[in-house]
Amino acid sequence: MRKSAIILPAIVVAVAVILSSLYVVDEREKALVLQFGQIKAVKEEPGLAFKIPLIQEVVKYDDRILSLDTDVIEVTPSDDRRLVVDAFARYRIADVVQFRQAVGVGGVRAAEDRLSSILNAQIREVLGADQVTSDTILSEERGSLMLRIRDNARAQARSLGLEVVDVRLKQTNLPAQNLEATFARMRAEREREAADEIARGNEAAQRVRATADRTVVETLSEAEREAQVVRGEADAQRNGVFAEAFGADPEFFAFYRSLQAYESALQGSNSSMVMTPNSQFFDYLKSDTPEAGAN
Repeated sequence: MRKSAIILPAIVVAVAVILSSLYVVDEREKALVLQFGQIKAVKEEPGLAFKIPLIQEVVKYDDRILSLDTDVIEVTPSDDRRLVVDAFARYRIADVVQFRQAVGVGGVRAAEDRLSSILNAQIREVLGADQVTSDTILSEERGSLMLRIRDNARAQARSLGLEVVDVRLKQTNLPAQNLEATFARMRAEREREAADEIARGNEAAQRVRATADRTVVETLSEAEREAQVVRGEADAQRNGVFAEAFGADPEFFAFYRSLQAYESALQGSNSSMVMTPNSQFFDYLKSDTPEAGAN
């Protein structure tokens, strides 16, 4: 009984010591073995490992690619148009020993604070450089600017044991106080362009109307000229016919002309005419000869 009372606690203590000396490193992690705050071992391969119980402790860090959203900052490109920039970065812990020495017990949170400061400083430096305008930032050259920010930040982040994998600009907008002024300027530009287009359209319409009016005048003038020519030819033919008729029988021609004069003078059913009895207008109607009366 006494032996059992001694052996069982010893076994429990031995098992506890063995278990506390074992630790497992996941394939997504890296581990440091610390003894009184000093690094004694580095475990980067997944699997089971040992440490001295009670004396040593294990600190694990994520070995995957991590994401960091930077604070929204304002930058001023070379054209003095302020922009609000929102970015994010992808990074990983490349050197776990250097990482521990740089950030201490602060861990990932302290590292991200320092990395965020590095990224913001590089964003301001690259986007505020000479020959970098707001149009450049919003153009296809945006990709090369992000590469420059990444390379500069990567060089500085090595001192933290970090590797900056990528940096991306999520948004580049105007500050809220400048949006209304920018929209007003855009509206004014569009209204000016619309006014120019309307003016050009009115000018073109006036040219078309002027051409059409000139064509109408020319067409009417040509038609009037042709009509005058046709009327002149018809009058000439009529006069020729009259001349032939007068030459063939002057008395009949005179009689025919008198009838035409009567028809023109006595129109309607109640026409009246006042003249002297001896007027020559009705010579053919008042003749005393039977032949003339018959005519």
